[in-house]
Amino acid sequence: MIGAGTGALAAAARLAVAGHRVTVYERTETYGGALRRVERDGFAFDTGPALLHLPAVYRDLFVKTGKRQLEDVVELVQVDPSSRHVFADGTRVSLPNASRAGVVTALDEALGAGAGQRWGDFLVRAREAWDRTRRPLLEEPLWPNWQVLAGREPYPAVPHKRLLRTRRAATLAEIGAWELRDERLAALLASHALAYGLDPRTAPASAAVLPYLEHAFGTWYVRGGLRELARALYERCLERRVEFVFGAEVTRIVTRDGRAVGVELAGEPGSAGGTVVEADHVVAGVHPARLSALTDRPLDAEGDVRAGQEAAGSGRFTLLLALRGGREAGAAHRTVVHAPDADAEADFLASPGGDGPPSPTVTVLRPDDPALRPDDAHEAVTVTAVVPAGADWADEQTVRRWTELLLEAAGTAVPGLRERLLWHEAHTPRQTAQETGAPRGEVPAPALAAGGGRFLRPANSTRLPGLHRVGGWAHPGGGLPHAGMSGALVAGLIVEGPDFRGSQ
Repeated sequence: MIGAGTGALAAAARLAVAGHRVTVYERTETYGGALRRVERDGFAFDTGPALLHLPAVYRDLFVKTGKRQLEDVVELVQVDPSSRHVFADGTRVSLPNASRAGVVTALDEALGAGAGQRWGDFLVRAREAWDRTRRPLLEEPLWPNWQVLAGREPYPAVPHKRLLRTRRAATLAEIGAWELRDERLAALLASHALAYGLDPRTAPASAAVLPYLEHAFGTWYVRGGLRELARALYERCLERRVEFVFGAEVTRIVTRDGRAVGVELAGEPGSAGGTVVEADHVVAGVHPARLSALTDRPLDAEGDVRAGQEAAGSGRFTLLLALRGGREAGAAHRTVVHAPDADAEADFLASPGGDGPPSPTVTVLRPDDPALRPDDAHEAVTVTAVVPAGADWADEQTVRRWTELLLEAAGTAVPGLRERLLWHEAHTPRQTAQETGAPRGEVPAPALAAGGGRFLRPANSTRLPGLHRVGGWAHPGGGLPHAGMSGALVAGLIVEGPDFRGSQ
């Protein structure tokens, strides 16, 4: 196993239970991939994902790999309200967790009569898209005839008459404009795509499954932060006698007779070569560019889904804020402060430059968790925005500019933020690249149907027998639920063989 990210840990635990001897080689000194934690002066912060959706993926993993279930090893807390939104015109709304009726009522009260019903009707159509795509995109290996997924739009868009033509929404932005018919509802919809670095103007209508997933299965927080989920996965692997070698750089995938038969590890400085470790199967949880560098042959044939077909290049800029003063009553766990100019934000992410970044959409996380703060007279807050991964994140001026933009936006969600600030620390795509190995610190999005296949991820199996791909850069794409399903798919393909038809 190359890499100790979430998908790799999920695969390792399942393979070990199936009787395989599993060794994980991780080039850094810890596990978890993007699920990292920063601790300082009694404060603790997640620097990667901070909320969990579709926890059933990890409940299934723990049920099938040991006696203790997920809730026995971490404390899951439903976040309610699921989110609070501050729109560009100053309108605010709090959306209850996993309650369609509650969301409809809240939107009607905040945005005007009819707004909630339009969103509720959209969720019904999004559910149909979810039902059509859930199995092929989450629970089954990528179909050999994946073109069926690429060309068929599963979202049942409402016919829209424009001039003399009748059209149906093909992108998320068109759903917002033609079906939701409110700039604030459109911003609410777009924020779910933007959170994964997707441009709502080009993301297919099938991306409607992203807000539906959150609505249907709820928003969950792991007490102590999501790093605790990574710890629980790691400890489950140890219980199943998975071996870990940290600080181990894999430099080559060893092949023999047209099959992957092991890995070569970096040798000591000045040595002619490294140690070769033989294996029956090699599972790589790394970025496609990194994987290509480890092999001496193409891993995909002409006509296969290729890595990086969709517009890529988005990363995360996160500010870790240590605040004096306790969290006020009624504070929301998650607040999304929407950009004043959504088009300007999308234009900049697609083509950085010009006069510099506009004010971004910002997510402010304020968990009410004593484990993250020195005492109740302080608060730990994280503020995150999607940014171009290719910017010069070693440049102090770039970091300062984004820091100021995020602080300005976060001030609308955190009363007295500037006066309460003890210190702050920036976590940029540069740190993400160091932690995950992804070039420029890019973050993968979930696989989506339609869009000509540009939003699919390469299959877990490769054209090199014995080599499999796992994690966010492989089918079914990025996000914690998808990474967990990736691990289940890889384990199934290895244990049951190429005839494996998917998780049950």
